[in-house]
Amino acid sequence: MKSIVKLMLIVSAFFFATGVNAQEKKTIQTATIKTIIYCNHCKACETCGPKFNQALLKEKGVQMVVLDDKAMTIKVTYNTKKTDLAKIKQAISKLGYDADEVKADAAAYEGLDGCCKKA
Repeated sequence: MKSIVKLMLIVSAFFFATGVNAQEKKTIQTATIKTIIYCNHCKACETCGPKFNQALLKEKGVQMVVLDDKAMTIKVTYNTKKTDLAKIKQAISKLGYDADEVKADAAAYEGLDGCCKKA
C-alpha cells in the first residue's frame, strides 16, 4: 500500500513539474529581421543610424537593436510580455524601411534622406 502511495506521489510530482515547465515561456527573444538598406553609411547617417536605433528603443518592450547595413538585417531583442514581432516590424515600417514581409510605410519612406532611398 505504501509503495502505491509513493508511486502516485512521484507520478503526480512529475506531471506537476512538466505542466509548470510547459507554461513557462521565454520572455526575452531575439529576432533578425531582413530589410533593404540603400545607404552605404547607415550607421553614421542621421536618418538611419542613431535616429533609427533611438526610435526603435522607444518602442515598449524593445531592449536592444543592432543594424547590420552589410547584411541588411536588424537584430532586435525584445520582451514578449510587452510586445511582439508584428508590432516591431510595424514600427520599422513606420520609420520608412521594409521589415521582412512588411513593406515600408510610403510616407515615412519619402521622409528619409536622399541617400537612404533607392537611386
